[in-house]
Parts: sequence; structure tokens; C-alpha cells
Amino acid sequence: MARGSKQSPAGSLIELVSIVAVALGLALGIQAVLVKPFRIPSESMVPTLVDGQRVLVERVSTRFGEPARGDVMVFKPPEGADDNACGVRHPQGSPCAKGTDEQSEMNFIKRVVALEGDRIAIRRGRVILNGELQREEEEFIRPDAGCATCNLPQAITIPKDSVYMMGDNRGQSADSREWGPVPEDWLIGKARVTYWPPSRIGGL
Repeated sequence: MARGSKQSPAGSLIELVSIVAVALGLALGIQAVLVKPFRIPSESMVPTLVDGQRVLVERVSTRFGEPARGDVMVFKPPEGADDNACGVRHPQGSPCAKGTDEQSEMNFIKRVVALEGDRIAIRRGRVILNGELQREEEEFIRPDAGCATCNLPQAITIPKDSVYMMGDNRGQSADSREWGPVPEDWLIGKARVTYWPPSRIGGL
């Protein structure tokens, strides 16, 4: 019975490096195309998501599908969002109607509350969508009657191929109310599952 030749230490090392390289390439490919982990960076999505919680973000639907109202999305906001800069001057009683033309390098996570063509205003931290107060539709949020952006009664129209993003913690979220709509091309993916901490594991 023939015996296989013993592999040299150098050959074993090359094999190990190749396996690690392939595994790393696959992991990076999966993150780039399919699923990416994301850490919640603030309290803006409380009570749905808390600071430090971790979610898996699915990236396929943004490439082949359309966003829907209620989706929790990771995205690139307009440049200047970290300074709450709107892209146009607007009345104090209206939400920001247009973001800056360039995208930020930061990643945000918020909920889609309006789509292109929708009319949106804000009352006591709740969305008024096309003239209808979204009370039952927003049972999961933490409303706020008194924050600076919680009462914006002058409605605006969401531009073509854009979405309006708001945090569920309406009194503690810097979002589209201040820095405007987000082009759909700037959406990274939809948050599907939370995997950390163990006490909050589940779907979104």
C-alpha cells in the first residue's frame, strides 16, 4: 500500500495561509454583498434599539428592491448631518425639505417614515403622513411633545427617489427633520436581526 508523501513545514504554512486568505476573502465578500454587522451608536432608536446593541444588516434588498415605510435602514446621510445642517433654508415650522448634495462618510441607522411623493409634517413627535396622523402605525416609537423638532406642522413633499428617515426616540434623534431626505442610492441595507446583547436577540 502506497504512502502519501509527508508535507514539508513550508508547504503546511503555505496551505494554512491560503486557507486563511480564502476564508477572509469570503467573509469580506459576504459583508460587501450580503450581510454586514452594525453597532447602534446612540439612543436615537430607543425603545426599538439601544446604544451598543448590534444588528445584522442585509444588503440585497437595497440593490434589487424598494424601501418601504417602517424599514429600519443603515445609510449615508447628507454631508453636514452631524452638524444638523439642512441643504436649504426653510421655515421654522417645517421639516427640512432637502439635504446637502454630497453624502457624509458616516453611517446612520433610522426608520423610513415617508417615501417619494409623500407629504409629511410632525405633531407631538408623531408623523402626519399625507394628512393622516400615524398613531397606530407608530405604536413602537417614543413620542415627545416638546422637543425642538417635534412640532413641525407645515408639510413638505418628499422628492423623487428619496426617503425620509426618523429615529424612534423622537425627542432624542437628529434625523431628516433637521438634515433632509436621503437619496435611495445612499441606503446601505435593512436591519433584519439583532444578535447582541443576548437578552435582545430577535428580528426587527
